[in-house]
Amino acid sequence: MTLMRQRLKPVVAAGAVFLAALAPAAAQEADLTDLFTALKEADPAGARAIEERILREWSQTGSHSLDLLMQRGREALEEQELQSAIEHLTALIDHAPELAHPYSLRANAYFLADMYGPALDDLQSAIQRDPMHFEALTGLAAMMEELGYLEDALMISRAIEAIHPLREGLQDTIDRLEAQVEGTAL
Repeated sequence: MTLMRQRLKPVVAAGAVFLAALAPAAAQEADLTDLFTALKEADPAGARAIEERILREWSQTGSHSLDLLMQRGREALEEQELQSAIEHLTALIDHAPELAHPYSLRANAYFLADMYGPALDDLQSAIQRDPMHFEALTGLAAMMEELGYLEDALMISRAIEAIHPLREGLQDTIDRLEAQVEGTAL
């Protein structure tokens, strides 16, 4: 476990740097900026609809062939065909390395395949490309919690809350982590 903690230290430190840069202006396109603004003010039903619109935007590459790779990678991931998902998403990343979403999806596949190092690398790449990528941040928080970095998981979860306050399951995660990190009042 010591070797794993040494490997994670630079990733956690880099994650903190990326989280410090979180700001609404990080979403480069005006429509995404508007969606993120609306997401902060939405009711639960509206938040889910806005989240779906953001996910659709993130899934658009501007190329039909790259969109197909994204679709195939996502479908393989849903079917738990992890090697196939990794291959499709790797091909997509090779052709469009500037996109954040494929890194987040591939990180999920790596995580499910118990390949934590590559998963952490991909999450870092996704967050670097889009600090507002709440799915990548959610994945990073989950990994930090699983690996015992509870303070980091809580910090990342609070950053997600600043972006997407009504993210499904987020408040339960924050409450659980706060109880573990800060303890409970007597």
